[in-house]
Amino acid sequence: MHKLLVSLAALFSSVSFAYSPLDTLPTGTRSSLILESLSSPQPEQQPELSQQLFPPASTLKLVTALAAKLELGDEFQFETSIETAGKDLVIRFNGDPTLKTKDLELLLSRAKQKGVSHIDGDLWLDNSQFTGYDRGVGWPWDILGVCYSAPASAITLDENCVQASIYTQTDGHTRVYVPEQYPIHVSTQARTVTETEQESTQCDLELLTSPNNHYQLNGCLKERSKPLPLKFAVQDPAQYSTRMVYKLLNKLDIALKGEVKVGSPESSDNQVLATHYSPKLPQLLETMLKKSDNLIADNLTKTLGAHFYIQAGSFSNGTEAIKQIIFSNTAINLEHSQMADGSGLSRNNRLTPQDMAHVLRYIWQHDEELGLIKLMPTSGESGTLQYRRSMRKAPIKGQIIAKSGSLYGSYNMAGYGLDKNGQPQSLFVQFVTDYYPIKKSDGPAVVAPITQFETLFYQDVVQFSQAKPKK
Repeated sequence: MHKLLVSLAALFSSVSFAYSPLDTLPTGTRSSLILESLSSPQPEQQPELSQQLFPPASTLKLVTALAAKLELGDEFQFETSIETAGKDLVIRFNGDPTLKTKDLELLLSRAKQKGVSHIDGDLWLDNSQFTGYDRGVGWPWDILGVCYSAPASAITLDENCVQASIYTQTDGHTRVYVPEQYPIHVSTQARTVTETEQESTQCDLELLTSPNNHYQLNGCLKERSKPLPLKFAVQDPAQYSTRMVYKLLNKLDIALKGEVKVGSPESSDNQVLATHYSPKLPQLLETMLKKSDNLIADNLTKTLGAHFYIQAGSFSNGTEAIKQIIFSNTAINLEHSQMADGSGLSRNNRLTPQDMAHVLRYIWQHDEELGLIKLMPTSGESGTLQYRRSMRKAPIKGQIIAKSGSLYGSYNMAGYGLDKNGQPQSLFVQFVTDYYPIKKSDGPAVVAPITQFETLFYQDVVQFSQAKPKK
């Protein structure tokens, strides 16, 4: 039985083998499935589809996490320092994705405690740690205003994300609320409509962004009794932070003779007054993997580029650094993979299921020193898998540890099936793309095809992982 399942699993990606759960997926869907026992040697031959390139989506974060562990180590922390440079004051940002306004306030307070009650020159926001684009090539334009696509910038504050809300009104208009402390401007011309009007006109809520962190809402919003929460990605993190710093200087009664500027002064004789440290790498990676945090993934990617090449980090050198780090430490060759970021958000990313399986096997083989598996979500219990429809019930709940990844048309999963003692027994990769089910708004509610497929596949993963080996 055990060997039979192994042989069947190796054929999941083969066109010639009909794996019945795939029949639930819409016509035109492309898929590749791998299921391997961790106690058996890695198969020498792989099905053809497992060597084809697929959009990995957020499963790519497993590759980024592995590279970060190998290159940066568990003691790594992002550092944000405040320094004197002649008559100037410098806040040196290093892309800390966890830095909050309260942390910046504490840095300025500590500087004041050391005698900085007035600044005779300028206050510089040093952004030299990163260079190049703040957004990855291939990030869709229509999602740049929402927080899961927040800019990956050296000057990162409050996760480069602002929370707000929009209210429907009985007069057909809408209104927006933004907490007073956020230095952004939001306007709305969106209309309040009934459900019938919304369906007949196909009019949805739309977000337009413009420079200076200005946002405008258009389109339609179906009438509702409670406000709709919104999260806006800060479009210009440097300007956002500049305005926040002015507010903090005023609050702390620190006089500034010059201006708040972005960049670095010519003086090289800097004296560090105080430093803020982010959580250490394992905690960052746990958030990144369990919550699928794109900002942490992409700022780590740029940091890897800076660390590996000893220059300002970028998406370009960061993704290349990941490939080099993985190859030099694990012998896994990702040369043919296409990486535009470290989060998986870019539509340009491509990875083979076979390469993902290699990464999973290496992570498991070196789990004692890496400790990555415990940072991943558990089916039906934690992180992005806690409420996933295909994982909420027995026998799947609690029996799989994996990283999900979803983009438009792609539904992926990569991880481990657990034995009856809760230990990884198998690895599996699910890459499903070109998934476009027909939408029927007037029909009865049905279980989505992808949910039907995943439920059946994960049941097989659990059964395979917990089957008694043949004596």
